[in-house]
Amino acid sequence: MKICVAGDGAWGTALALTLLHNGHRVVVWGAFPDYLDEMRTTRENYRFLPGVRLPDTLEFSSDMSVALADADMVLLSTPTQYLRPVLKQICGNFAPDSVFVNVAKGIEVGSWKRISEIVADEIGRVTFVDLSGPSHAEEVSRNVPTAVVAASEDINAAETVQSVFMNEFFRVYTSDDVTGVELGGAIKNVMAIAAGIIDGMGLGDNSKAAMMTRGIAEMSRLGEALGGKRSTFSGLSGIGDLIVTCTSGHSRNRHVGEELGRGRQLDAIIKSMNMAVAEGVATARGAYELARQVKVDTPIIDEVYNVIYNNSSAVAAVRSLMNRKARQEND
Repeated sequence: MKICVAGDGAWGTALALTLLHNGHRVVVWGAFPDYLDEMRTTRENYRFLPGVRLPDTLEFSSDMSVALADADMVLLSTPTQYLRPVLKQICGNFAPDSVFVNVAKGIEVGSWKRISEIVADEIGRVTFVDLSGPSHAEEVSRNVPTAVVAASEDINAAETVQSVFMNEFFRVYTSDDVTGVELGGAIKNVMAIAAGIIDGMGLGDNSKAAMMTRGIAEMSRLGEALGGKRSTFSGLSGIGDLIVTCTSGHSRNRHVGEELGRGRQLDAIIKSMNMAVAEGVATARGAYELARQVKVDTPIIDEVYNVIYNNSSAVAAVRSLMNRKARQEND
């Protein structure tokens, strides 16, 4: 296949390498021609994936119509909050039978929509698959064994993506639960901020284990109310992604939480991240608003929201969670 990767960040680049390994032709599109020229010359994505050599066969283009020409598959790796302008460039330039594969994880601020809904808004009904799970770009780019899930309402499309991406170090399962997979991938970033806050405060393993366990219960409760399957949140895009994002030093969302737990201000944290995007910051607001729409209790999401947007202290957030009314575990 010819595959267009719409986004030159770490994750899009790592998956481009996986696709090249599998014998596909890959063109990476990026919004900044000068940076694409640097990557083409140096064969390195030094901003987002430093130290990983990019094969000479990896192509680059800042012209969307060129990147999409004759493409069988379009990989959407643009952060959620910047996706609509990219989709406007894609609109009208892709083949009708193209398969769209989303690998970003988030909820759009304002509309509170998932990525499949944003895609439908901007380019209409297309063959759409989500590829999600516990998969840091830094490890995938170095062929560390990884497992993810491809979710689509069209199971044949999910199986196509499975066959295109799967190899000896990148294992792909399939699912028909687009809603659940998208929500799991998005909301776990909010939980990762909570995990980072715990680490930044130096609270220890007990606190983090409690938060992660109650976090997956909260994700499942909210996700099911929004139309996902409860079982999905026990899988790769639920508890799997939650574990890796809450515990890994690669996690940008956990890093944001850790710095918040140490008392730093959010603006200063974001400025220090060298253009890296922590989707959980925006998703905390989206999850908070969605929980109110469907009247679901989300205490961890609420406290992360309060720390980020209401200037609440980490200490106050922990105290609020620990002093909630007593209840049964599976209530």
